[in-house]
Amino acid sequence: MAEIAITGGIGSGKTTVATQLVAKGAILVDADQIVKDLQQPGGKVFLAIVERYGREIVLETGQLDRQKIADIVFNDEQELSKLNEIVHPAVGKEMGRRRNEALDKGSVVLVDIPLMVTPEGKLGRDEYKNFDGKIVVDCSIETAVSRLIKFRGFTEEDARARIAQQATPEQRRAFADFLIDNNGPEENLSKQISECWEWINTLRKKN
Repeated sequence: MAEIAITGGIGSGKTTVATQLVAKGAILVDADQIVKDLQQPGGKVFLAIVERYGREIVLETGQLDRQKIADIVFNDEQELSKLNEIVHPAVGKEMGRRRNEALDKGSVVLVDIPLMVTPEGKLGRDEYKNFDGKIVVDCSIETAVSRLIKFRGFTEEDARARIAQQATPEQRRAFADFLIDNNGPEENLSKQISECWEWINTLRKKN
């Protein structure tokens, strides 16, 4: 049994790496997916967000318009703080529940934490020190910008602004126990994924 954190900046391809590790046998606990699950219509988090920002942030489908919320809080620290007060406690509680559930199965638990490293170059929470290992998915800023424009429809200005709000690649690499270079195409990952899985299995043997 081993519990591994995986992190990487926006556009790094962290999700692709996590998906391939799941195919190897890891159980994924995904912070972003938990946020989405808790923001489903009718839930406490959903209702609190709508109360804060109004019905204009609800799509015709009834789902939250995540892009519109991001636009509201992106350059407003006060609103970002208010949103975090609504979301983070619920996410932390649910993440803890899912991590414990996965650990009970006695397998490799991969915890996906996009913002594990802060823009100040520190771990966002002291508990992150307790993982058996930390994987950092790394790519250059130019590669990340290109992916965000191509695959997610960002403008170059928006892509660079979002990246600038996060930790730098150098800051994340400082916390890496295993570094995956994802500057190339997806097919270049297979060898690194295999090496990463071998490393994870050495951690399992220690526990």
